[in-house]
Amino acid sequence: MTHKPGIVVTGASGRMGQMLIRTITESDRAHLVGAVERKGHAWVGQDVGKAMGGADLDVVVTDDPLEAFARAQAVIDFTAPAATLEFSTLAAQARLVHVIGTTGLSEEQIEQLQPAARHAVIVRAGNMSLGVNLLTRLTEKVAAALDTDFDIEIVESHHHHKVDAPSGTALMLGEAAARGRGVSLSDVADRGRDGMTGARKKGDIGFAAIRGGDIVGEHDVLFAAPGERIVLRHIATDRAVFARGALTAALWGQGKAPGAYNMVDVLGL
Repeated sequence: MTHKPGIVVTGASGRMGQMLIRTITESDRAHLVGAVERKGHAWVGQDVGKAMGGADLDVVVTDDPLEAFARAQAVIDFTAPAATLEFSTLAAQARLVHVIGTTGLSEEQIEQLQPAARHAVIVRAGNMSLGVNLLTRLTEKVAAALDTDFDIEIVESHHHHKVDAPSGTALMLGEAAARGRGVSLSDVADRGRDGMTGARKKGDIGFAAIRGGDIVGEHDVLFAAPGERIVLRHIATDRAVFARGALTAALWGQGKAPGAYNMVDVLGL
């Protein structure tokens, strides 16, 4: 690739924002052209490299996303649902590839991304890592191969700062299991148990969320039947795997037709 796409990172001060900035600046396939933070944030007006405690990167943090997007070919967005919807409109206007790693989006909010996808490339995934997306495909295949004598439970663990549950990755795995069984996840999801819940309903897909310490991300998909269990597991120990996947998605999207894509499309799985 002779041309290096310019990339904007939103939520620049967050843990993923900073990891994305490091990943992009270390890459020989892209270059950082913008860093966005919310109005009133202490980083606004500072060089983003200096704000991160390092050398200047000649990129000043701005609270004006449209100004930053005007210089870019892609935006990588791990922020919050309301912010992501706003960025999707602006990215579509600028015809940027919009890579969305934001979790906690409701089904209604996901639908609200569709108008933007008619004008620009949107790559959205609950998890950007290669390993998790391979796990997603395996989950779908195993669910398709087993009948409802096998109960499906998805257990996810994350650090104590995470604000949404189940995680976007857990829901992505649940959707894969539901597709494998030919059902809608909304019809079979069991997302909370407390007190006298009664026996487990056959065919449900259960979710459990663990929060503690600095766990980056762990996901188990359990298929349990009388006398046997199958466990599919992915463990992330470094957020860099998500940043590298997001950068791969931003590069993959260059020149693609407008539309809504996911990491399975990016990775050709």
